[in-house]
Amino acid sequence: MKVLFIDSVHPILEEQLTQYGYVCTNGTTWSRDEILNQVGIYQGVVIRSKFRIDAEFFNHATSLRFIARSGAGLENIQLDEAEKRNIIVFNSPEGNRDAVGEQATGMLLSLFNHLNRADQEVRKGVWKREENRGVELKGKTVGIIGYGNMGSAFAQRLQGFECRVIAYDKYKSTFQNNYAESVSLQHLMRYSDVISFHVPLTSETEFLVNNGFINSMDKPFYLINTARGKVVNTAHLVNGLKSGKILGAALDVLEYETSSFETILANELPEAFQYLVQSENVILSPHVAGWTVESYVKLSTFLAEKIIAQFGSF
Repeated sequence: MKVLFIDSVHPILEEQLTQYGYVCTNGTTWSRDEILNQVGIYQGVVIRSKFRIDAEFFNHATSLRFIARSGAGLENIQLDEAEKRNIIVFNSPEGNRDAVGEQATGMLLSLFNHLNRADQEVRKGVWKREENRGVELKGKTVGIIGYGNMGSAFAQRLQGFECRVIAYDKYKSTFQNNYAESVSLQHLMRYSDVISFHVPLTSETEFLVNNGFINSMDKPFYLINTARGKVVNTAHLVNGLKSGKILGAALDVLEYETSSFETILANELPEAFQYLVQSENVILSPHVAGWTVESYVKLSTFLAEKIIAQFGSF
């Protein structure tokens, strides 16, 4: 079985596939046209987020049997077309679930305790104790929307804080663990002090957080987004911050990211983004919640295990 690596991933994936008789080709420097011209001889491709698997690609990939996506999100793959052609799509959300859970926890604690602001002030010789008085996570209600690998990992890490953890997942009526209580979306929006989003980007979740969502919350809340940038309408988020309905926001992902997640559209950043940059109750990071030293290895390890389990050795 021939496998084309379109994007760079940890070398352990190629090492393990090669050990089981797969023939791997490094196409990470190829142009899209070169990939389309050559992909017809390959039974598998390995991608991350920058390469789009669309109808044009499938028409050239006439021998394809699987697509391996290093990571969780599948929005760059035309899944209905893959299913129609009996092409298996693998991803590896198990690989970075722990990293995302830890970052979401860290961002929440930073928000509650003003750590970013206090750090910058002390570095400048400013010593404000009362202004940086924090709030405790104990006793708060944390709502999680999307209870897959990432959402449940975050819930697991909240267990020691003695807070109430509730979760809503449209496609799950019960949860396999006891880290969170399954509730309706209405219940979650009524009682949550914090809401953390762990959903894929789909037509259902695009700009899920908008003025309507924010204004429907029963009380002011903190918002965490480590999922996809376009889950949150940034201009509407700013409206919520200005009105006080949103007490603070931790954003690892932004609406303005390129499709590859490798940069933001620097020439197209609107006024809303400038507000986030200047806001003291907003924490920003460059889509790195799942981007740890350990997750880099695990993402590829889980993919190798899934591919070999499905197709065996050669």
